[in-house]
Amino acid sequence: MAAAIEMEEAGAEMFRRNVDAVTAAVADIEAPPAAKWATANTIVRDLPTMRLRDFSPAPSPSPSADAGTVPVLVDPPYAGHASTIADYQPGQSLVETLLGANLSRVLAMDWKTATPEMRYFDIDRYLAEINVVVDDLGGRVNLVGLCQGGWMSAMYAARFPQKVASLVLAGSPIDTDAGDGPIKRMAHTLPLSFYEELVEAGGGLMRGQFMLAGWKNMHPGEQYLGKFLDLYAHVEDPAYLKRTEAFESWYENPIDLPGRFYIQAIDLLFKRNLFAKGEFVGLGETLSLKTVRCPLYLLAGERDDITTHEQVFAAEGLVSTPAERIVRKMVPGGHIGLFMGSRTLADVWPEIGAWIAENGSCR
Repeated sequence: MAAAIEMEEAGAEMFRRNVDAVTAAVADIEAPPAAKWATANTIVRDLPTMRLRDFSPAPSPSPSADAGTVPVLVDPPYAGHASTIADYQPGQSLVETLLGANLSRVLAMDWKTATPEMRYFDIDRYLAEINVVVDDLGGRVNLVGLCQGGWMSAMYAARFPQKVASLVLAGSPIDTDAGDGPIKRMAHTLPLSFYEELVEAGGGLMRGQFMLAGWKNMHPGEQYLGKFLDLYAHVEDPAYLKRTEAFESWYENPIDLPGRFYIQAIDLLFKRNLFAKGEFVGLGETLSLKTVRCPLYLLAGERDDITTHEQVFAAEGLVSTPAERIVRKMVPGGHIGLFMGSRTLADVWPEIGAWIAENGSCR
């Protein structure tokens, strides 16, 4: 009996210690420091919408100095989270993987959180500043668009086809009417006034915290209970805690978007699907994906419930790129794993890097 009581007391003490440890860990993942870029880089342009980061091993003194190289320009998502998802952490970085594929010049747009002064910035403003960056880089780039950065990259390629040597679209919603994902259903179910009221509540901005709540509510069981149960189960696993803290540093630090940009995206792209229909006007011209003739690589996730594979692969039938110069790739996993999943980075992105080198005039 004495032994049983002692074991019971020891178990209770262990439980108390675990609860204390989980409480401390929860504090770290509920309000973590903002994520940082993992790979050494140089800011070579600082524009109102973005900072242009050069990850090249020996960056040039000016963006246009390497005239003989067609650079790779990564367009990360601008949808409520930091662009650091493209350079998540050492050993798990898209930027690092592309550099490891012998691409000598890799840069990324680092989208800024919107300030009140930016509330009227529209899609045209972002396309115009991408054009400034491309011109500064010599006037021709290989574009790698991730998620929302993909439809913006595709718009740019449609508006300036001569400036895009190759185009990679990863988890990018090009035809937003395709498939039957929750984002499509939400965009068509909720009235535009709902989104306009959110922007009004944000003082003319779409607040990142509002979007974060929306993403969490897509999987409430996981976000509000499951991840904390997992945390308790792994409380004595330092590697698990480190991985969790790294992810939450990115996930729990959302950024704000200009209200006008956000409402345009909801109305013109997700409700009315004007870009896929060839009716979207960008920088003074009606944009048609038929003007895109460059090599095209389409990457989709089998279990992606943010951008369904149908929305990505629909681009194949909308562009003028010859079929033999289009690659379609479906990979296991969900949305975020397309950009920072260890398996996809190890198995797929080196192949994409080699494809860019072969098709995009890289050296």
